[in-house]
Amino acid sequence: MEKFKTVTGVAAPLPMVNVDTDMIIPKQYLKTIKRTGLGKGLFAELRYKDEAGTPDPDFVLNQPAYENATILIGGDNFGCGSSREHAPWALQDYGFRVVIAPSFADIFYSNSFKNGILLITLPQETVDQLMADASRGANATFTVDLETQTIHRPDGETVHFDIEPFKKHCLLNGLDDIGLTLEKADEITGFEKKTSGERPWL
Repeated sequence: MEKFKTVTGVAAPLPMVNVDTDMIIPKQYLKTIKRTGLGKGLFAELRYKDEAGTPDPDFVLNQPAYENATILIGGDNFGCGSSREHAPWALQDYGFRVVIAPSFADIFYSNSFKNGILLITLPQETVDQLMADASRGANATFTVDLETQTIHRPDGETVHFDIEPFKKHCLLNGLDDIGLTLEKADEITGFEKKTSGERPWL
């Protein structure tokens, strides 16, 4: 998993509450177990007018100012619905590294961190301010610094956010579940050698 330090970029505003995982990545895109290629299906039912994939110019990600956004600002209860891991995969494949919202669904929250996406929970009032900043398009650049747990707004103001120390450690060091296991590789190898000597019949 890629290490997370800082992200500087444009933030796309999505002022919608209860954005569920089916909205993030509709069911027809769940036929693959690969993490790549899902970006095209991100918010598909909002991004496209028809099955032919005609972009809806009114949707934020189809507007030129936000086509390279790396930060997404959403509404309350973001990521609710089914537990599909394809949802964070699609966000990541599209290019999002950070999602900011007043609250997140628990399973989506956990899945996102395991896939290298930083989710930031902030009070509604603060999210509204960041949403207003983001509405300025490409002229508004944010910097999210995980080490200092800060968001630098376009006007220079700094917003602090909280994060669980373990999740912070994993993101900073690029550790997913496999990476965490490999940190114990020497201990695992030692245990296997000891067990093999004590119980060779296994």
